[in-house]
Amino acid sequence: MSDGARRNQVIGIGLVNLATLTWATNMTLGRWLRDDIGPITLAASRFVVAAAILAVLLQRRPPAERRLGRDRRWLVGMALSGVVVFGPMLYLGLRHTTAVSATLITGFGPLITGLLAAPLIQEPMTRRQVGGAIVGLAGLVILITGSAAASWQGMGVNAGDLIVVGAVILWSLYSVLGRRVTRRRSTLSATAWSAFLGLPLLLVAAVVEVQVVPVDLRPELLAAIVYIGVVPTVVGVSSWNEGVRRLGSSGAMVFYNTLPLYGTLLGYLFLGETIGPAHLVGGVLIVGGGLWAARR
Repeated sequence: MSDGARRNQVIGIGLVNLATLTWATNMTLGRWLRDDIGPITLAASRFVVAAAILAVLLQRRPPAERRLGRDRRWLVGMALSGVVVFGPMLYLGLRHTTAVSATLITGFGPLITGLLAAPLIQEPMTRRQVGGAIVGLAGLVILITGSAAASWQGMGVNAGDLIVVGAVILWSLYSVLGRRVTRRRSTLSATAWSAFLGLPLLLVAAVVEVQVVPVDLRPELLAAIVYIGVVPTVVGVSSWNEGVRRLGSSGAMVFYNTLPLYGTLLGYLFLGETIGPAHLVGGVLIVGGGLWAARR
């Protein structure tokens, strides 16, 4: 490997790890803010900040990318799945489960993406991906049922974990639709338009939610909203896309599984969350299945 290729690889690895680290901080903050702001209002506030930044960046793109064009149906699908429903569902799940559990569950995301990509955009799964999906699913079952036994004394599965599973499925759908859209336009354009189309619905829902779940407006909350809107949403996504460009999708996806590791560490350090046997066993299977599936 030449020095230039090695340098490109090192930069790519650094970028995708930066992305997963910022996304882990989003999960940690979502759990920390659970009593200060409703899940819909937090998601809407996040995308208000992100949409403002994306609008400025989009002005530098070619005119074709500043229009909806023929991709409007796919962009609406991205808006509904990844903006309108995913964010509120993720933050709702974080009100009822720990950041440690939630971030471990996200490790199943790449495998769900592979399952959805086959019928939607004709990207068939390999045998290795199928095997990884089975291993990851086993880890997910252990994590959810083990967490429930510890926190609910065996009364049933943890509702928060199931909500986060639904959020991960929606994010996987958003990712698959994004692959379809970015065949004809840049990732920046696809990300920006999905935010623009989904934000009005989020704002209407947030106005209704505020009447039921008041916002505890304080400096720490405002700072956290600005951070979530800028760092995980804009910086994280941009770093990930550039990392994919340098490493390729398969090379970058191997490091996606650092998200559960970063999230577990942040939840333990900053929220004082415990890590039990179900987290360890389930997390190893989820991350291991993802790494196995992503290997070349």
